[in-house]
Amino acid sequence: MSRIEGGSLPEENAERQREELGHASPNGTGAAKRIARISIPVVMLAIVILVWHGYVTINEIPHYILPSPVLVAQSLYTDWPILFRALLNTLEITLSALFLALVGGVVLALMMAQSRLIELAVYPYAVILQVTPVVAVAPLIIIYAPSTAAALLICAFLVAFFPVLSNTLQGLKSTDHHLLDLFELYGADRLQTLLLLKVPSALPYFLTGLKIAGGLSLIAAIVAEFVAGSAGVESGLAYRLLESQFRLNIPRLFAALFLLSVTGVLIFACTSLAAHLLLRRWHESAVRRED
Repeated sequence: MSRIEGGSLPEENAERQREELGHASPNGTGAAKRIARISIPVVMLAIVILVWHGYVTINEIPHYILPSPVLVAQSLYTDWPILFRALLNTLEITLSALFLALVGGVVLALMMAQSRLIELAVYPYAVILQVTPVVAVAPLIIIYAPSTAAALLICAFLVAFFPVLSNTLQGLKSTDHHLLDLFELYGADRLQTLLLLKVPSALPYFLTGLKIAGGLSLIAAIVAEFVAGSAGVESGLAYRLLESQFRLNIPRLFAALFLLSVTGVLIFACTSLAAHLLLRRWHESAVRRED
């Protein structure tokens, strides 16, 4: 008995060490993954900037063909008042169109989910608006809209509207049939079933549509600005891009492109954060799998 007990102690210690390592390793692995998730893109960006700067410097490329990163940074600093005002104008159109797309898409999706007749009557025309290029529709919208700002808002809304509508509708129609039968068995009415079952089930689909619509609303706002050619105080970044191109002010053009890229990344990050906060406690796409 003593030999068995004596032999079991090292095994128990080894098992305890394995458990401690097992509990510690996921935290260490998670921290390493978070560091790598941030550091790898930053290092890659630094490499690209260094290669870009070296290529321009070694080959002595004129700044009106390809500016160096230093010139782009200088232009971003010196032209910041102009670029920032243009960025605010573009951002105002983008966020307004996204908000209208969210409200309109969700409301219409709820109506379609409750009535097959409304879906058959409206959905085909929503598809037509989606597949028609906004560049082709923008000149007509500019003609009939009361102002240039309204035309830009309509163009951005039309592009961002369909992803929200289609994803939300698909989510509402993808509710588990067994759960629907259970709600019916317990006597839930249509409103209770919609609010307590269908809407939570459709939330991941809606958030996916939100991510898509966020980027598309920015793209549509820029395309509409290109078509409208709005100038003056209310001009956006698209006009500054064209202006820089015509004047061969390529450093400012790159600076405006940088602001557009950062804006798109921030919009995607905000929508992704909203999706994570709303889904992290219950949905499989956001819940971390335990090793």
